[in-house]
Amino acid sequence: MTKTQEIVGQQTVLECEEVCRWFGGLQALKGISLTVREGEIFGLVGPNGSGKTTLVNAVTGFYPPQQGSIRFLGEPINGLRPHRIAQKGIARTFQNVALFKGLSVLDNILLGRHIFMRPSSLASLFYWWWAQKEEVAHRVKVEEVIDLLQLESVRDEPVDVIPLGMQKRVELARALCAEPRFLVLDEPMAGMNQEEKEYMVRFILDARDAMGVTMLLIEHHMDVVTAICNRAVVLNNGEKIAEGPTREAINDPAVVAAYIGKTQDAA
Repeated sequence: MTKTQEIVGQQTVLECEEVCRWFGGLQALKGISLTVREGEIFGLVGPNGSGKTTLVNAVTGFYPPQQGSIRFLGEPINGLRPHRIAQKGIARTFQNVALFKGLSVLDNILLGRHIFMRPSSLASLFYWWWAQKEEVAHRVKVEEVIDLLQLESVRDEPVDVIPLGMQKRVELARALCAEPRFLVLDEPMAGMNQEEKEYMVRFILDARDAMGVTMLLIEHHMDVVTAICNRAVVLNNGEKIAEGPTREAINDPAVVAAYIGKTQDAA
C-alpha cells in the first residue's frame, strides 16, 4: 500500500466542536471536537461501539447533535436534513452495502446524480429539447467515474451478482457521482480480502487526487489507516482518547489499552 501524499491545504472543511449525542440515558458522544482540512484523508478509528458511526450520522444529519456545533466550509449545518447536507457537498458510503438489488451497476451509480436532477412534467413533455441534454450531462459524469474506478467490465451487470469488493467500489462510485467536497467512507474495506483492500486503497487515493475530495475514513484495518490517513482521531466509549498524526495517534497508550485491555503488573 502506498503512503498518501502530503497535499493538505490550509482551509478547514469540517469542524466539530464539543459534539454530544444521547440515546435515552446513554451518551453516545461526549464532547467530540475535531477539524478536517482540505485534501486530507482523516482517520476515525476506535473499537466497536465507540461512537464512530454516531459521529458520522451527526455530521450527515441522520442524528443531529444535541449539544455542540458542526460547521462545513465555515457554515453551521446543525439541524439540516440529510438531503440539504448532501446538496451542500457532503456524501457518504455505508458500513453495510446499501445498493439497489435488481438494478444494474450503471443504474446504481447514476442514482448518485439525483441531487442535481430537476424532474418535472414540463421537462418530460419537452424531453428532446430539454431533459435529454440534462440526462446526457449526467451520463457523461457517471462514465468518468466508472472509468476512474475501473468498473467498465461490470457496468451492465445486476449489482447483486458481482463480488462484494466490486459492490463496495460501486458504492464509492455512486458517492463520487454526487461531486462531493467532503466524503465519509464508513468501513469501505469491511469483508474484503487483502487483494481487494489494496485495490480499494488505490481507488480512494485516485479519487482524492483526481477529484479533489477531502475524506473522513472509518476503518478497523490499521494497515489501511496508517497507509493513507494524514491524521486520525481515536474514540472509545463516546470519548476522544487520542488525536494527531496517524501512527502517533494509534500507538498512544490509551488506544492500545482500549483495544487489548490494560496489562496487569506481574505479581
